[in-house]
Amino acid sequence: MAPRDTISAAIRAANAQGRPALVGFLTAGFPSRARFRADLAAVAGACDLVEVGVPFSDPMADGTTIQRASFAALADGVTLPWILEELRAGGRPATPVLLMSYLNPLLAMGLETLPAAAASAGVAGFIVPDLPHEESAPLRAAFEREGLALVPMVTPVTPAERLEMLCRSAQGFVYAVTMTGTTGKSAQVPQDVLDYMDRVRRVSPVPVCAGFGIRSREQVARFAPHVDGVVVGSALVEALERGEDVRAFLGSLR
Repeated sequence: MAPRDTISAAIRAANAQGRPALVGFLTAGFPSRARFRADLAAVAGACDLVEVGVPFSDPMADGTTIQRASFAALADGVTLPWILEELRAGGRPATPVLLMSYLNPLLAMGLETLPAAAASAGVAGFIVPDLPHEESAPLRAAFEREGLALVPMVTPVTPAERLEMLCRSAQGFVYAVTMTGTTGKSAQVPQDVLDYMDRVRRVSPVPVCAGFGIRSREQVARFAPHVDGVVVGSALVEALERGEDVRAFLGSLR
């Protein structure tokens, strides 16, 4: 099984148990570099997939919580090579891991080096929020060499024709953003958002996961009939920052 296929398999395994998959996000090296492996293990133990954020100086898609985490991790010396080395050196969980990275850190590492380094660290795929589909061919081809997923993001304002195009090229899952704007805002879940999730699912050959603003069991329950998984980001980063038991927090969302 190619690494990218482990992503869809993990989501479908959760669905077979009658529940949406839980995708937990943490910023690598936040709240501290020393805790990264332990925090990753804790999140992985309570989730079906783990999304590890690569710190970046201009995280345009992220709200204040993940921006703060990203800036603190950068100040503490966290880099993409450091993250991959931590995963290789014993921090790799059995749960599939994706990296959420803006494009610059990936290009800085180099498309000749990155795919093999990521695969050897146990990374199954990438989410690159500032990479337009029209400019994705070089990265997609590089990842193809190692069987890594490139997960697309769609939004409520993605036109129907573009939505179909993005879903046709999707690997792993489709990240369906619940709102326009940045991460972290707690959102009600109106019917039009659920209708949008249904539209994405109808055209996607891979599972669909909802993300941005998911913080409560009630939200997860409302999304559950309309998606294959949910991504919990800012709320989980805040729980880690407070030193809470993240297994208990994530368990409370099911």
